[in-house]
Amino acid sequence: MTWTSDKAWTMPSMPAEADPTPNPNSPWAHDTQVLAGWQALDCALPAVRPVFEACAHEAIARLSPASLQAFWQGGRQLGKLGRGAAPVLAWLTYWPEVVEALGESDAEQAFEVVMALLLRMNKSPNSAAMTHLLTSLGPVAQRLGGLSVLQAYLHTVGHFMDRTTGSIHGRQATLPSAGLPELLLQAPRLLQTLSLSGWQAWVDFGARAYAHHPPQKEDYFALRSPDSLAVLQRERHGTLLRDAERTLSLSLQAMWQLQAHVLPLPTAQMSEEHGVQAVSVLPCLLLESTDKGTSYAMGLPDVLDARDGVSALDRYRLMLMHMAGHIQWSTPCIADNWSPMQRLAVEWFEDTRIDWILMRTWPGLRQNLLALYPPVQEGGCNEATHACVLHRLSVWSRSVLDERFEVQDPQLREWRDRFMALVDGQGQGTDAEQGVVTGQVRTAQVAQLALQFVARTRRPSDAQAQVHFEHTQVDWRDDNRHLWQFIENGDEEDTAPSPTRVADEELHSLPPQLYPEWDYLAGSERPDWVRVFEYLHPPGHAADIDQLLLRHAALSKRLQRLLDQLKPQGRTRERHLENGSELDLDVALAAHIDLKTGHIPSHRVEQHIKPVERDVSVQLVMDLSASLNEKAPGSDQTVLQISQESVALLAWALHQLGDALAIGGFHSNTRHDVRYMHIKGFEEPWADPVKARLAALEPAYSTRMGVAIRHAARTLIKRKSTKKILLVLTDGEPSDVDVTDPNYLMHDARQVVHSLQSQGVFVWCIQLHPAHEASVRHVFGDHFTLVDRMAQLPETLASLFFKLTR
Repeated sequence: MTWTSDKAWTMPSMPAEADPTPNPNSPWAHDTQVLAGWQALDCALPAVRPVFEACAHEAIARLSPASLQAFWQGGRQLGKLGRGAAPVLAWLTYWPEVVEALGESDAEQAFEVVMALLLRMNKSPNSAAMTHLLTSLGPVAQRLGGLSVLQAYLHTVGHFMDRTTGSIHGRQATLPSAGLPELLLQAPRLLQTLSLSGWQAWVDFGARAYAHHPPQKEDYFALRSPDSLAVLQRERHGTLLRDAERTLSLSLQAMWQLQAHVLPLPTAQMSEEHGVQAVSVLPCLLLESTDKGTSYAMGLPDVLDARDGVSALDRYRLMLMHMAGHIQWSTPCIADNWSPMQRLAVEWFEDTRIDWILMRTWPGLRQNLLALYPPVQEGGCNEATHACVLHRLSVWSRSVLDERFEVQDPQLREWRDRFMALVDGQGQGTDAEQGVVTGQVRTAQVAQLALQFVARTRRPSDAQAQVHFEHTQVDWRDDNRHLWQFIENGDEEDTAPSPTRVADEELHSLPPQLYPEWDYLAGSERPDWVRVFEYLHPPGHAADIDQLLLRHAALSKRLQRLLDQLKPQGRTRERHLENGSELDLDVALAAHIDLKTGHIPSHRVEQHIKPVERDVSVQLVMDLSASLNEKAPGSDQTVLQISQESVALLAWALHQLGDALAIGGFHSNTRHDVRYMHIKGFEEPWADPVKARLAALEPAYSTRMGVAIRHAARTLIKRKSTKKILLVLTDGEPSDVDVTDPNYLMHDARQVVHSLQSQGVFVWCIQLHPAHEASVRHVFGDHFTLVDRMAQLPETLASLFFKLTR
């Protein structure tokens, strides 16, 4: 039996039949317990015999007699199902781990629940996933640590299997679940990062989002898709760096008078072979010399959990303190002639010196620092099989920082005393000028001491290929890339990414924006679900728009009269001011009378008069889906041509009023390709360049309305106008080719509209097709206007705007 890289059991070639009776010459034939177990297992599968003895000894040592009886019973039952040796081998290997994780009392109930689920799998097309369930069950049980949560986990697995098992003819389940094996294989890793509820939400999202796309579903549950990573990040626990960034920056400024940019470092990485994996991230300190001096950037993990009684915020703060200590007291060393082991020792000595100064300067850090230090113990590394240089440095460093930690090795004690003699008395260097000078000297002295340490403590085992890493990573210490200078560049010194040449054409385009979408079935957003590409619409002929406006000359004259009525004619007066623009005669006269009659006069005798001004910002969003190419009922024009006339007339009217207007159009071709065409910005005048873009509009594809409204409103919300209006001009209901649920995009657009209205944006829809009135009413409520005669659209649109802004 072997264990392959894709975590599947591979069986050795054996005869088709085998006698369950053990060979009398077998080394375990006279072991009564193992023999009794073999007879109770009653398994004739050839692949089970070679590994049975090892599994039996482990089970006998770890399980009670009652649990051992259930153990043999479960293996026997799996062996009789006719699914081969893989489920039996997985059971024999991992079930004792489940019993130890749950305890003897709960393991009996867990046995019944697990066997029931296995039998359901056996009777479905998902029998191949039985091995994956048993393989992952041990780590999952250890992580969850309780019967109730394990039952909830198994219930979720069973429910997912039922809802994702497919059928060819719709009457009987015939297709296995595309994502079930990957879901089970990734469960131990995900439950190390997510709570059970977060994992369940992650599973539910994948089951719903890819219900009709089996290949994409498999990539999602294998952690190979960006959507899977986005949902995983949303459901993660811990303290996000973004939430703690302001507090950390204030701490850095208050304690060090230092300003640095905090950069988040991802704690999950995605690869084509293994999908998303949690990684251990070291902080990093980046230095950049500019004309104004040296600027600093401090990279920290994007999320941290509390650990060993230390909160995530305190862990972040300790990382910042350590890097700030390097800025204050460390100077780079030229390391071209130093070996990797020498540089490693210098880094450990310098990090220990910084931590020692921090504890001496701020004694309150001692408790957290020692609590987070790895629990390394002397003699924990086997020099016969591993190189122990890292272990030796970790033990030495702990002996320096923790006075209660005693080492027996005389060499380590000697180097601890020599180090303490070097750094003793350094911790109170608060003078900036003195700190720089002494830091240069002592960094060099510490480096020389570290080089002597390597030369004097070298051992033959240091040349071993296997390096002992356990308890050698101190997570608050940075990667020390700032500590080295190289005169000659080499591959090993390249710690920064190579600069890339940006193509000239990329400088004129915008990168895609990621937006969420509302999933009404789950009651939550799908994070980073839609990509929106915004670009400047190519120009056409501005004269075409002028010709369209000439066709409505009579309407323009009527609108001009309305514009004259809408233009502000009055003034507002603010009275009783101490410092105004002019004297308020009525108030001044009353104050004079009070003074003459012996009363205390008011000193607020001035006023300020200012003209009434309109303060309106309008964002117009045009639906440019392919249906706009159709002829308008009762007209020889297309819907697009009439829409162009209407938008041109509205833009001319707003230009006359002086109101700010922005125009954009959109169409979509799946969630990965939503195009938003920029036609006019708020600060652009109504002139030939804007008219040329409006004249060149060409409809295409579908109508993903919700994300287009999100994107358009992003700029509108930032306006400081008193009244903000968003107009949506469309002839259909929300739809796209990759959406099968007709209500999905409708609910998403409704959610966006309600969100904008709560932020003070007035949203109104101009609907051009009466057949979709019900869907428009569902999205916009009563805030819509149905245009039943397309020829009147220009006048309707202009009148509507005057009504909304009066």
